[in-house]
Amino acid sequence: MRFTVVQRLAESDATVGDLAAMFDITVQGVSQHLDVLEKAGLVSRHKEGRTRRVRLEPTALSEAAGWMEARRRRLEERYSRLDEVLADMAQEGDT
Repeated sequence: MRFTVVQRLAESDATVGDLAAMFDITVQGVSQHLDVLEKAGLVSRHKEGRTRRVRLEPTALSEAAGWMEARRRRLEERYSRLDEVLADMAQEGDT
């Protein structure tokens, strides 16, 4: 559900009611999920008149993407080294 909310907010800001309409869940239920996203820094809420609008915070997503990319490169390097070790072991077994 949170992933879907983030996808929706990537299109434009929305009210909590707009987001709740996407799911079979109460406004309060959506608000609890938004609390988690807000604590993670992924979204922010602000008042516009009598409505509360939710906005995606792209900076936090960029930071998360950078962190994930660094981890992906590190794993790729490790798997490459493992491939080399396994190839060496297979070659030693052939002799």
